[in-house]
Amino acid sequence: MIMQPVEKTATQPGFEEVKTLAANDMLAVDALIRQSLQSDVMLVSQVSEYIVTSGGKRLRPLIVLLAAKALGYSGDKQIQAAAIIEFIHTATLLHDDVVDSSDRRRGKDTANTVFGNQASVLVGDFLYSRAFQMMVDVGRMQVMQILADATNTIAAGEVMQLMNVHDPDVTEQAYRKVIYRKTARLFEAGAQIAAILADRDPADEAAMIRYGQNLGTAFQLVDDALDYDASPEELGKNLGDDLAEGKPTLPLIYAMEKCTESERQMIRSAVEEGGLDHLDEIHAVIESTGALEYTAKRAQEAADIAIDALSNIPDSEYKEALITIADFAVKRRS
Repeated sequence: MIMQPVEKTATQPGFEEVKTLAANDMLAVDALIRQSLQSDVMLVSQVSEYIVTSGGKRLRPLIVLLAAKALGYSGDKQIQAAAIIEFIHTATLLHDDVVDSSDRRRGKDTANTVFGNQASVLVGDFLYSRAFQMMVDVGRMQVMQILADATNTIAAGEVMQLMNVHDPDVTEQAYRKVIYRKTARLFEAGAQIAAILADRDPADEAAMIRYGQNLGTAFQLVDDALDYDASPEELGKNLGDDLAEGKPTLPLIYAMEKCTESERQMIRSAVEEGGLDHLDEIHAVIESTGALEYTAKRAQEAADIAIDALSNIPDSEYKEALITIADFAVKRRS
C-alpha cells in the first residue's frame, strides 16, 4: 500500500458515516439527475443512464452538499449545484474514455465499449448542455460563471494532457498544471459554489477554494499512484492503463529522475511507444526508487493543506465530514 490509514479523532466520522450524513440530500440529487436525464431520444437516455448509474463515489456532489451545510446554507439550491457538478464530471468521463480508448471504468465496460465512440461523444455533449440549462435554474450569475469557467478549464486541461501523451520529458510542474485543470478545478468549483450559495464573506470563499483545489490534487495524485499499486478489482479498471496510453504521471516522472540510465531509457521508450511490454520491470523501478512513497507524500501534503483551509470554518459535524473526505482521498484503494 502507498499510504497508511489516517487515524481518526474521537469525533471524526468514517466515510460511510459521511455519506449517511448527506443521504437525504443525495437522494434528492439522484432524483434530479434521473429527471434531467430524460430525453425523447432513446439513445441519449440509455447512455446517460448507463454512465451515471455505473457506480462511483459521487465525491464531487457530496462535497457541494456537505460544504453548503458546513457554511450554514439553509436553502435547496445545493441540490441543483451538486447535480450539475456530477453532470460535468460524467461528461468528461465519456469524452476521456473515447480519447484514451479505455474499455474499463468502475469495474464495468465503458460506455464507448458498449455503445460506441460516436454515441459517447454526443451524449457527453448532451450532458454538458443539460448542465448549462440547469445552471440557469440556480439563478445565481456568479455560480454560472464559476461553472462555465471550470468547464472551460477542464477542457483545456484535457488538451494539455493530450499534448503530454508519449512525451517522457514532461516535468512535475507541467504534470501538476494538468491535474489542476482536469481534476482539481471541478472539486474547487463545487466547494466555492457552496460558499456563494451561503453568502459567505470572501475569506470563507477563499478557504473553500483552497480546500477544494487541494482535495482534488490529493485525489488525482493517489489515483495516478494506484495505477501502479492496486489490483484491477480494487481499481475498477485495467492496471497500467496510464502507461499503456503513454501518460507520464508523477510515479513515472519521479522514477525517471532517480533510476539508472538504462532504466530511464526503458521508461522513456515505454512512454513514447505506449503499451505494457515492460510493465513488470517498470513497476520494479517505481518501487525501488520510492516513486509511490513520493507521490503519496505529495498527496498527503495536499490533503493537509485542504484540512488546514477549514480551520476558521465553524465546528460542526459537516466540517468534520469534509475533513474525513480529505483523509479518505489519501488512504483509499480505488
